[in-house]
Amino acid sequence: MSDDRDEQPHFSPRVLVAIDRLQSSSDEKLMDQLRQGHQDALSVLFDRHYRLVFSIALKILHDHGEAEDLMQEVFLEVYRKIENFNPSKGSAKTWILQYAYHRSLNRQKYLNLRNFYGRLKGSDINEWELPHNSNGWNGLTYHEWARVIERGLETLNQKERKTLEMAYFHGLLLKEIAEHLEEPLPNIRNHYYRGLKKLRDFLNERSCLQKKPVRGVVC
Repeated sequence: MSDDRDEQPHFSPRVLVAIDRLQSSSDEKLMDQLRQGHQDALSVLFDRHYRLVFSIALKILHDHGEAEDLMQEVFLEVYRKIENFNPSKGSAKTWILQYAYHRSLNRQKYLNLRNFYGRLKGSDINEWELPHNSNGWNGLTYHEWARVIERGLETLNQKERKTLEMAYFHGLLLKEIAEHLEEPLPNIRNHYYRGLKKLRDFLNERSCLQKKPVRGVVC
Protein backbone atom coordinates (compact mmCIF):
# COMPACT_ATOMS: atom_id res chain seq x y z
CA MET A 1 0.00 0.00 0.00
CA SER A 2 1.57 3.25 -1.14
CA ASP A 3 2.07 6.26 1.07
CA ASP A 4 -0.38 9.07 0.32
CA ARG A 5 2.57 11.40 0.05
CA ASP A 6 3.75 9.46 -3.01
CA GLU A 7 0.60 10.56 -4.82
CA GLN A 8 1.26 14.28 -4.37
CA PRO A 9 2.25 16.11 -7.58
CA HIS A 10 5.96 16.76 -7.96
CA PHE A 11 7.13 19.95 -9.66
CA SER A 12 10.60 20.44 -11.03
CA PRO A 13 12.61 23.43 -9.76
CA ARG A 14 12.10 25.11 -13.13
CA VAL A 15 8.31 24.82 -12.87
CA LEU A 16 8.33 26.07 -9.28
CA VAL A 17 10.37 29.11 -10.29
CA ALA A 18 7.94 29.81 -13.14
CA ILE A 19 4.93 29.59 -10.80
CA ASP A 20 6.59 31.87 -8.26
CA ARG A 21 7.42 34.36 -11.00
CA LEU A 22 3.81 34.46 -12.15
CA GLN A 23 2.53 35.01 -8.62
CA SER A 24 4.85 37.98 -8.17
CA SER A 25 3.98 39.50 -11.56
CA SER A 26 1.75 42.52 -12.00
CA ASP A 27 -1.76 42.05 -13.38
CA GLU A 28 -0.70 43.66 -16.64
CA LYS A 29 2.24 41.26 -16.97
CA LEU A 30 -0.10 38.35 -16.32
CA MET A 31 -2.43 39.60 -19.04
CA ASP A 32 0.53 39.71 -21.41
CA GLN A 33 1.46 36.16 -20.42
CA LEU A 34 -2.12 35.07 -20.97
CA ARG A 35 -2.09 36.67 -24.41
CA GLN A 36 0.94 34.53 -25.21
CA GLY A 37 -0.96 31.40 -24.25
CA HIS A 38 0.30 30.82 -20.70
CA GLN A 39 -2.90 29.56 -19.08
CA ASP A 40 -1.32 29.46 -15.60
CA ALA A 41 -1.50 33.25 -15.63
CA LEU A 42 -5.29 32.99 -15.60
CA SER A 43 -5.17 30.98 -12.37
CA VAL A 44 -3.15 33.73 -10.69
CA LEU A 45 -5.55 36.42 -11.93
CA PHE A 46 -8.46 34.34 -10.66
CA ASP A 47 -6.90 33.95 -7.21
CA ARG A 48 -6.34 37.70 -7.00
CA HIS A 49 -9.70 38.95 -8.19
CA TYR A 50 -12.37 36.26 -7.86
CA ARG A 51 -13.68 37.68 -4.58
CA LEU A 52 -14.30 41.11 -6.08
CA VAL A 53 -15.87 39.65 -9.22
CA PHE A 54 -18.14 37.47 -7.09
CA SER A 55 -19.01 40.44 -4.86
CA ILE A 56 -20.05 42.56 -7.85
CA ALA A 57 -22.11 39.72 -9.31
CA LEU A 58 -23.81 38.96 -5.99
CA LYS A 59 -24.73 42.59 -5.34
CA ILE A 60 -26.44 42.75 -8.74
CA LEU A 61 -27.88 39.24 -9.06
CA HIS A 62 -28.82 38.62 -5.39
CA ASP A 63 -28.27 34.88 -5.78
CA HIS A 64 -25.15 32.97 -4.76
CA GLY A 65 -25.53 30.28 -7.41
CA GLU A 66 -25.99 32.79 -10.22
CA ALA A 67 -23.09 34.88 -8.91
CA GLU A 68 -20.77 31.87 -8.79
CA ASP A 69 -21.70 30.84 -12.34
CA LEU A 70 -21.16 34.35 -13.64
CA MET A 71 -17.82 34.62 -11.83
CA GLN A 72 -16.56 31.55 -13.67
CA GLU A 73 -17.92 32.85 -16.97
CA VAL A 74 -16.13 36.16 -16.50
CA PHE A 75 -12.71 34.56 -16.15
CA LEU A 76 -13.34 32.28 -19.11
CA GLU A 77 -14.22 35.35 -21.16
CA VAL A 78 -11.09 37.12 -19.91
CA TYR A 79 -9.12 34.27 -21.48
CA ARG A 80 -11.15 34.20 -24.68
CA LYS A 81 -11.17 37.96 -25.19
CA ILE A 82 -7.68 38.76 -23.94
CA GLU A 83 -6.93 40.54 -27.22
CA ASN A 84 -9.54 43.18 -26.30
CA PHE A 85 -7.52 44.30 -23.29
CA ASN A 86 -5.66 47.56 -23.91
CA PRO A 87 -3.39 48.56 -20.99
CA SER A 88 -3.25 52.14 -22.27
CA LYS A 89 -6.96 52.52 -21.43
CA GLY A 90 -6.84 51.26 -17.86
CA SER A 91 -5.57 48.60 -15.50
CA ALA A 92 -6.25 44.90 -15.89
CA LYS A 93 -8.15 44.89 -12.60
CA THR A 94 -10.47 47.66 -13.78
CA TRP A 95 -11.03 45.88 -17.11
CA ILE A 96 -11.95 42.63 -15.35
CA LEU A 97 -14.29 44.35 -12.87
CA GLN A 98 -16.00 46.42 -15.56
CA TYR A 99 -16.54 43.25 -17.56
CA ALA A 100 -18.00 41.54 -14.49
CA TYR A 101 -20.28 44.52 -13.89
CA HIS A 102 -21.69 44.61 -17.42
CA ARG A 103 -22.06 40.83 -17.63
CA SER A 104 -23.92 40.89 -14.32
CA LEU A 105 -26.34 43.54 -15.58
CA ASN A 106 -26.99 41.54 -18.75
CA ARG A 107 -27.62 38.43 -16.68
CA GLN A 108 -29.94 40.38 -14.39
CA LYS A 109 -32.02 41.46 -17.40
CA TYR A 110 -32.25 37.86 -18.56
CA LEU A 111 -33.33 36.67 -15.11
CA ASN A 112 -35.92 39.44 -14.88
CA LEU A 113 -37.43 38.34 -18.20
CA ARG A 114 -37.73 34.82 -16.78
CA ASN A 115 -39.33 36.20 -13.59
CA PHE A 116 -36.44 34.81 -11.54
CA TYR A 117 -36.97 37.50 -8.91
CA GLY A 118 -40.74 37.16 -8.79
CA ARG A 119 -40.59 35.36 -5.44
CA LEU A 120 -38.49 38.06 -3.79
CA LYS A 121 -39.84 41.22 -2.22
CA GLY A 122 -38.41 44.43 -3.54
CA SER A 123 -37.68 45.67 -0.03
CA ASP A 124 -35.71 42.51 0.71
CA ILE A 125 -33.57 43.04 -2.38
CA ASN A 126 -32.97 46.76 -2.13
CA GLU A 127 -32.84 47.42 1.61
CA TRP A 128 -29.06 47.62 1.81
CA GLU A 129 -28.12 47.88 -1.84
CA LEU A 130 -27.10 50.99 -3.73
CA PRO A 131 -29.08 51.46 -6.99
CA HIS A 132 -27.72 50.38 -10.34
CA ASN A 133 -29.11 50.03 -13.87
CA SER A 134 -27.93 49.52 -17.44
CA ASN A 135 -26.40 53.01 -17.47
CA GLY A 136 -24.43 52.44 -14.27
CA TRP A 137 -25.47 53.55 -10.82
CA ASN A 138 -28.06 56.27 -11.51
CA GLY A 139 -26.29 57.20 -14.73
CA LEU A 140 -22.80 57.24 -13.21
CA THR A 141 -20.08 55.10 -14.70
CA TYR A 142 -18.22 52.54 -12.62
CA HIS A 143 -15.28 54.95 -12.21
CA GLU A 144 -17.49 57.91 -11.29
CA TRP A 145 -19.42 55.91 -8.74
CA ALA A 146 -16.18 54.61 -7.21
CA ARG A 147 -15.02 58.19 -6.70
CA VAL A 148 -18.36 59.07 -5.09
CA ILE A 149 -18.07 56.13 -2.72
CA GLU A 150 -14.52 57.09 -1.80
CA ARG A 151 -15.66 60.59 -0.82
CA GLY A 152 -18.54 59.15 1.18
CA LEU A 153 -16.23 56.75 3.00
CA GLU A 154 -14.18 59.70 4.20
CA THR A 155 -17.18 60.80 6.29
CA LEU A 156 -17.24 57.54 8.29
CA ASN A 157 -15.32 56.69 11.42
CA GLN A 158 -12.30 54.42 11.07
CA LYS A 159 -14.02 51.13 11.94
CA GLU A 160 -17.04 51.78 9.70
CA ARG A 161 -14.82 52.81 6.81
CA LYS A 162 -12.50 49.82 7.22
CA THR A 163 -15.44 47.40 7.35
CA LEU A 164 -17.08 48.77 4.21
CA GLU A 165 -13.79 48.92 2.34
CA MET A 166 -13.07 45.27 3.13
CA ALA A 167 -16.61 44.26 2.14
CA TYR A 168 -16.92 46.23 -1.09
CA PHE A 169 -13.37 46.70 -2.34
CA HIS A 170 -11.92 43.38 -1.19
CA GLY A 171 -15.06 41.25 -1.49
CA LEU A 172 -14.84 39.81 2.03
CA LEU A 173 -17.81 38.44 3.93
CA LEU A 174 -18.65 39.97 7.31
CA LYS A 175 -17.49 36.79 9.04
CA GLU A 176 -14.13 37.03 7.27
CA ILE A 177 -13.82 40.70 8.19
CA ALA A 178 -14.49 39.85 11.84
CA GLU A 179 -11.71 37.24 11.77
CA HIS A 180 -9.31 39.60 10.02
CA LEU A 181 -9.95 42.50 12.41
CA GLU A 182 -10.23 40.18 15.42
CA GLU A 183 -13.58 41.64 16.45
CA PRO A 184 -16.87 39.89 17.35
CA LEU A 185 -19.17 39.41 14.37
CA PRO A 186 -22.01 41.49 15.96
CA ASN A 187 -19.61 44.44 16.20
CA ILE A 188 -18.68 44.10 12.54
CA ARG A 189 -22.36 43.98 11.59
CA ASN A 190 -22.93 47.21 13.51
CA HIS A 191 -19.98 48.89 11.79
CA TYR A 192 -21.26 47.68 8.42
CA TYR A 193 -24.89 48.75 8.70
CA ARG A 194 -24.17 52.02 10.48
CA GLY A 195 -21.52 52.87 7.93
CA LEU A 196 -23.79 51.90 5.06
CA LYS A 197 -26.61 54.06 6.42
CA LYS A 198 -24.26 57.04 6.77
CA LEU A 199 -23.02 56.43 3.24
CA ARG A 200 -26.56 56.35 1.88
CA ASP A 201 -27.36 59.56 3.78
CA PHE A 202 -24.27 61.18 2.27
CA LEU A 203 -25.34 60.17 -1.23
CA ASN A 204 -28.93 61.29 -0.63
CA GLU A 205 -27.75 64.70 0.56
CA ARG A 206 -25.77 65.09 -2.64
CA SER A 207 -28.69 63.79 -4.74
CA CYS A 208 -26.65 60.84 -5.97
CA LEU A 209 -29.54 58.44 -5.28
CA GLN A 210 -32.15 60.60 -6.98
CA LYS A 211 -33.48 59.64 -10.39
CA LYS A 212 -33.02 63.28 -11.42
CA PRO A 213 -29.98 64.69 -9.60
CA VAL A 214 -30.18 68.30 -8.51
CA ARG A 215 -28.58 70.57 -11.07
CA GLY A 216 -25.31 72.04 -9.89
CA VAL A 217 -24.73 69.37 -7.27
CA VAL A 218 -21.84 67.14 -8.26
CA CYS A 219 -21.75 63.64 -6.83
